Amino acid sequence: MGEGMRILPDGDRAVLVELPGLEAMLGLYAALTAAPPRGVADVVPAARTLTLLLDPSADPAEVAATVRGARPGAAAGSAATVEIPVVYDGPDLGEVAALTGLTPDAVVAAHTGTTWRVAFTGFAPGFGYLEGGDPRLDVPRRGTPRVRVPAGAVGLAGRFSGVYPVESPGGWQLIGRTEAVLWDLDRDPPALLRPGVKVRFVRREP
Repeated sequence: MGEGMRILPDGDRAVLVELPGLEAMLGLYAALTAAPPRGVADVVPAARTLTLLLDPSADPAEVAATVRGARPGAAAGSAATVEIPVVYDGPDLGEVAALTGLTPDAVVAAHTGTTWRVAFTGFAPGFGYLEGGDPRLDVPRRGTPRVRVPAGAVGLAGRFSGVYPVESPGGWQLIGRTEAVLWDLDRDPPALLRPGVKVRFVRREP
């Protein structure tokens, strides 16, 4: 697993693992969450990195050696599938259609026709970066981000799709909206979307 990997100190209580790409990150994330190295309190995934948060007693050199020897695992939560109903009336649906050369209905069919997977989370609590969708939906972020994107907005940016869990600024192309609750502190776990979970978007009429 060590080819193309860099392991760097990240402050006094963390180790940063740089990886060649998303698939390598997912494989190592699965391995380390299934069998955490001694002294690792949490593993935080991103597109091409993992941050390992360490207990005060951890030996960073020992953690690094364990990481280098880890074998990729199967994506955690791969058996779980979440269905998210979406009303496809987003303000950027027409722009996405123009960028992709598809009709708006074909954009919706492409978005709902593939099972997505949560690659990692971030940006806001409960925000999952979903990958594995129809490659025709690879569109750039908006040139000018919006100051306010409402909670439940469903968007596209690059190869990813995502659902805004709370109102926030954002630059993704908005194609629809959902009433699904992405983050709920009264739920265990609070996040509906976690790394490895599969997602199916289902078209719903307004």
